[in-house]
Parts: sequence; C-alpha cells; structure tokens
Amino acid sequence: MQFEISEEEKRKAKVPHEILLVNLIGNHILWFVAALGIAKSYWQPLALMPIVSVSILAYIFWRGSRSKQTDSWYVQAHWEICMARSRLFSYMLVFLLVVALLGWIGYSYLGMMDIAVKAIIGGVGMLPVMVTVLILIVMESDALHQANNGTISDSYAKRSPPPDELVVVED
Repeated sequence: MQFEISEEEKRKAKVPHEILLVNLIGNHILWFVAALGIAKSYWQPLALMPIVSVSILAYIFWRGSRSKQTDSWYVQAHWEICMARSRLFSYMLVFLLVVALLGWIGYSYLGMMDIAVKAIIGGVGMLPVMVTVLILIVMESDALHQANNGTISDSYAKRSPPPDELVVVED
C-alpha cells in the first residue's frame, strides 16, 4: 500500500533501515574484511566489530520500542520492520556464537584437530551468517526504497491497520 506521506515522515521512516545497513555493510562486511587483514598483527579491530554490532542492534531495539510512544504510524511501522530483521540477525549471531563455542569445546576437550574446528566454524557457523547478511542487505535496501516512496507491505498493513486519517494513494 502506498500512502500520502510528508517528506519529514519519509525521512524519519528511512532512519532505521539506514542504521541497520550501516551495521550490515559498514561493520560486518567492510570493517570485518579490513580487520581480518591485520588480525595477525592487531587483534583489537577485529574484537571491536562485535561490540559495535551489538551496540547498533541494541540501539535499534531500544529506539524501535520507544517508537510506539513517539512516532507516527508510518514511522513506527518501519521501525517494527527493522526490529524484526534485526531480531533475525541477532539470532544468527547467537547461532554463530554457539557453533564457535562447540568448536572450542571440541578442540579443547574432545581432541578435535585445529583444521576440523576451523572448517566447522567456517562452514556451519560463518556461511549461514554471511548469507543472512547478504539477504538482509537486499531486504533493507528495498525497505529503504519503500520508506522513501511512502509504501508499506500489504501484510504489515493487514496486521497493523493504518489510521483512518492516512490517505491511501495506491492499494
């Protein structure tokens, strides 16, 4: 559904998607690759990446829950969409953490070879996270476009109906 939304509301609705995209592209792709290149000499930039990511995700959850009291329906809808995708990403990061923990236990206590642990962490843990990051980048880029056009998905509009005073441009 497309609504008649002011430019100010559109700008506010784009913010959550921009924040998540900064985390996905800037932190999890660009910063990770750069930090991985110098990880043998300096481990601190690589250790900073999850701290920044958790901070950004925590801000999205905090601001999204606050949106219910402070923002219009349209802006709140985009915060909720972004929070749902951030929740999925958080679950994937927890999954990666569990796989890494199991790999560490396998190496430390079960006598697994170092290369086997790296293959498990890379294949079972990192690969699904990387695929999720790429899919979320595409989804958030589309949501950013929708926020700029005054559009919301029909499924969201059915789940949380818009207020009556909001003018529908295209159904």
